[in-house]
Amino acid sequence: MNNLHDIAVGTELPPLRVPSISRTTLALYAGASGDHNPMHIDLDAARAAGMDDVFAHGMLSMAYLGRLLTGWVPQERIRSYSVRFAAITPVHGQPTCTGRVTAIEEADGERRARLDLRVALEDGTVTLTGQALVALT
Repeated sequence: MNNLHDIAVGTELPPLRVPSISRTTLALYAGASGDHNPMHIDLDAARAAGMDDVFAHGMLSMAYLGRLLTGWVPQERIRSYSVRFAAITPVHGQPTCTGRVTAIEEADGERRARLDLRVALEDGTVTLTGQALVALT
């Protein structure tokens, strides 16, 4: 974790590069989350719906972004966190999570950083965008 007193607008979080999304990852996430939507784990169901293959759960990418945040600050400092799903993450895609401080503000006696977040694939496709507000003091 950085020295939180030195955080300023423009500070970039260290990127989180996760392994390629495998079929095993999707099956394990389905079990852990309780989301057994066949579009994420059943090739036949995905093809019947017009997809080439299964694809990752959007909430899996949101979880990776959460991991980016908690790798930067302790969980108890996260004041808000939201995302917008922008594109699917195909099986074998390799997401990279990034974040950047866009504002520093004071609220409720705390110094807080507002962050823009995103998940992108190796080809540049942005699959999630988001925002977070974290306490720095």
